[in-house]
Amino acid sequence: MRVALAQINTTVGDIWGNAERVSGTLERALRGGAELVAFPELALTGYPPEDLLLRPGFVHDNLAALEEVAARVPEGAVAAVGFVDLGTDLFNACAVISGGRVLHRYHKRYLPNYGVFDENRYFREGGGAPVLRLDGTLVGVSVCEDIWYPGGPAREQALAGASVLLNISASPYHRRKGALRERMLSVRASDYGCYVLFCNLVGGQDELVFDGHSVVFDPEGRLLARARQFEEDLLFVDLYPEEALVQRLHESRPRKEELETEPEVVEVPGFRERREPAQSREPRAEELLPEEGEVLEALVLGLRDYFRKNGFSRAVLGLSGGIDSSLTAAVAARALGPENVTGVLMPSRYTSEASNADARAVAKNLGIDVRVIPIGRAFDAYREMLAEVFRGLPEDVTEENIQARIRGNIVMALSNKFGWIALSTGNKSEMSVGYSTLYGDMAGGFSVLKDVPKTLVYRVARYVNEAEGREVIPESVLTKEPSAELRPGQRDVDSLPPYEVLDPILEAYVEDDKGVGEIVAMGFEEEDVRRVVRMVDRAEYKRRQAPVGIKVTTRAFGRDRRMPITNRYSEGRPGLR
Repeated sequence: MRVALAQINTTVGDIWGNAERVSGTLERALRGGAELVAFPELALTGYPPEDLLLRPGFVHDNLAALEEVAARVPEGAVAAVGFVDLGTDLFNACAVISGGRVLHRYHKRYLPNYGVFDENRYFREGGGAPVLRLDGTLVGVSVCEDIWYPGGPAREQALAGASVLLNISASPYHRRKGALRERMLSVRASDYGCYVLFCNLVGGQDELVFDGHSVVFDPEGRLLARARQFEEDLLFVDLYPEEALVQRLHESRPRKEELETEPEVVEVPGFRERREPAQSREPRAEELLPEEGEVLEALVLGLRDYFRKNGFSRAVLGLSGGIDSSLTAAVAARALGPENVTGVLMPSRYTSEASNADARAVAKNLGIDVRVIPIGRAFDAYREMLAEVFRGLPEDVTEENIQARIRGNIVMALSNKFGWIALSTGNKSEMSVGYSTLYGDMAGGFSVLKDVPKTLVYRVARYVNEAEGREVIPESVLTKEPSAELRPGQRDVDSLPPYEVLDPILEAYVEDDKGVGEIVAMGFEEEDVRRVVRMVDRAEYKRRQAPVGIKVTTRAFGRDRRMPITNRYSEGRPGLR
């Protein structure tokens, strides 16, 4: 039986555009000989549709689009398409379509409500574990979270005789998640003695990126096929269900388990498995990207889709000659094309010639447009304007932040005048501890590196050079000591622990929710840990005002990590801290 996993890039709310994308990809799959074609979770609405689901017109349009898609599925072929079903309530559903009509509507049973997920807000849990009878083959269908649990519909379908388990998904990316998914799916395949087909969404949606990476595992848990990461793909695989039968006959564990209720069997009329040998397709298993490559492609796809799906075309950003703005510019040039990126050099009296030279070199290497707008006169004007109010007071961080805000004003002025979208360039390490300026370097419409720790920024930047086979980001940028250059001799380590110390502490506190004692036990100085924790807690109000940015870690600020701004909790009893 030939199956095709249609890893498509949908747009939230573009119901009719998504339906056309499904229909066009279906035609390609059928021309390629596919008899079973799978599409991602909520393919018709896009994922996640969020409060659009509260609009009855949105739900009804999605149901009308489903009927149009169904009309294009001929007898003898089966399509599994994600949509929103309306019955006694809303359901996250998979339509089983054949012969121009919807034969079955499977309702997702396990609704995730953690991290970036909020499905209990919108959907009711489904029930049952249907099995499709495709001639002599039984196929179990489930949706995303359903297969992550060691039980549930996949187990019930396997015990009912299914030799193929099909899961349609919208599983968002974070680094190292692809390997985790593959391990889980391999275990499901070997435990149940079934083929496991996982069809995932691809594309960017606000801060989320879906990496594709659809896979097929054989009944022994071995990888059979893998689609490309971070791009649309149509993955064909030839299955031999008798291999699952052989595996099942040799595996005694399932015989110890019993079903409480028999799954519903959905007959698919007109389906015939190929009895004669056909020209077989060798299964295709794409190579996985290294971690730095995954992060780079996630940033590129997230930025490209944010612009494309919102009708934006050109980006503008401040170029300082530092590592963060250099990597942001490299991502933007790759995502939008260098002809659609403008870098702005805004030197002050504290900007070194080396930084100016590095910024120009980055722009030249990328082929992007460059504007130079010095801020000296504006800074002098601010100081003169505030001289009377600040009389007798020493210069401090106030004057540093004025410079950052002048630069933010300039970038936003260009954005307003020309309709360009401003990219902020701060990284996760800075955002975590508040080492950033509200309405200054935080100003912008999109934050590319918002969830990328500083040490990972360096690794990804080096990967850019490696992938390009040339020095896109100069070695001088990669090796210089980080500095905001807002006062003479300023260095980041004057205000923060070294990033090699800071980032592991932040990961433990922000992503893993470890306490001070636990982090100190990992080998860090207690003074450093307490200082970092205080900085993170005090900066929550800043992060609430930051632009949206791409999620690449297990716990990003915003949708993932949700802390109250007004919050007096501090670990340990007063007087013992």
